[in-house]
Amino acid sequence: MDTNTIAVIILLSSFVLLILLRFPIALTLVASSLITVIYLGIPMPIIGQQMVQGLNSFSLLAIPFFILTGQIMSAGGLATRIVNLAGLMVGRIRGGLAMVNSVASLFFGNISGSAVADVSSVGSVMIPMMKKKGYEADYAVGVTIASAIQGVVVPPSHNLVLYSLAAGGVSIASLFMAGIVPGAIMLIALMITAYIIARKRGYEKSDLIPRSQWGGILLHGFLSLSPAVIILGGIMSGWFTATESGALACLYSFILAFVVYREAPISSIWNILKRTLKTVSMVFFLIGASASFGWILAYLQIPSMVTDLFLNFSDNPIVILLIINILLLLLGAPMDMAPMILIMTPILLPVVTSFGMDPVHFGIVLILNAGIGLLTPPVGTVLFVGCAIGKVSIQQGTKAMLPFFYALLIVLLIITYIPEVTLWLPSLIVK
Repeated sequence: MDTNTIAVIILLSSFVLLILLRFPIALTLVASSLITVIYLGIPMPIIGQQMVQGLNSFSLLAIPFFILTGQIMSAGGLATRIVNLAGLMVGRIRGGLAMVNSVASLFFGNISGSAVADVSSVGSVMIPMMKKKGYEADYAVGVTIASAIQGVVVPPSHNLVLYSLAAGGVSIASLFMAGIVPGAIMLIALMITAYIIARKRGYEKSDLIPRSQWGGILLHGFLSLSPAVIILGGIMSGWFTATESGALACLYSFILAFVVYREAPISSIWNILKRTLKTVSMVFFLIGASASFGWILAYLQIPSMVTDLFLNFSDNPIVILLIINILLLLLGAPMDMAPMILIMTPILLPVVTSFGMDPVHFGIVLILNAGIGLLTPPVGTVLFVGCAIGKVSIQQGTKAMLPFFYALLIVLLIITYIPEVTLWLPSLIVK
């Protein structure tokens, strides 16, 4: 074997071995990169240089603002107001609380961009409420965790920003617009599934909300959704960059949570900042580690090898996309979302662009696959958080989630094979 082939084996085998030994993914990326450059005789400082270069992007500044906005909204009690708004909209449908759960998760995900933040905030309100109204605990968990996946696709998801960077600067505005219709289809699929289960189990409608409360619910609900409007409106209009929109959304959410509603003491801002700093530090370290790993992949021409492998197997885009979806779903079980986006984008993007797939379209497909992976053990973060809140076992939560999981798979196939679903709104921006 030649030197390049041995280096590829060293890189991939060391990566898999360290993952099996349960090393943190960022350390695994750095360690496998270092081992490979040592074998190749490349100076080791290049790994550090590539990590720094990977973080040298103005667009990355948007991520801390998006995360901080979600943390402030969560701590400020705004999830409850979003739940009330969702209840007013769909609560009177049979099995209404499950519908409310789905809509509230979409709305909150539209702010936080994080499935884990979504299930933590909305789930803390909705799961106890559903249990109190007679819904089985496992079902309440199942619908909550499945609905939370909407947050990874609908804008302003920081996962879309990560993909933009990993894909070499794909337009963030286009990605944000591309996630809107898929998010709506996901909501419809989840609500149809919830309605079918509600009729089968005999769940009733939610309590009628008096007309006298409608005005207050609408006002506070729309105020709570305004950070997402600020971010999307600023970016789509061209008035602000993603970073500037995120900063304005942070300021607005701070005023709303701590000046207008004042449900949380101002002293809690320190805990919010600490949680945000912890999350941002992990994300940025991961981005830097992925940059060094990506450089090694490119140096060894692994993306080209993978592209040739797929095209030699089949030249039919339908078959290749099916294989890629299966691969991503399998990888989503042991791999968390951010590393999956950062690692798989440079490997698979050349494959799909070789037969004409738009990078924006592929970004939504990749991120939805990674989001569905958050529902599956052994690293199903959203599954674990939801089961902890609902106080059910992982087995119970997984079983209850399966009907919604199948609905999400159908949505994934629709998004994969009908590009117009994803690309219609971005095409309006271009025009």
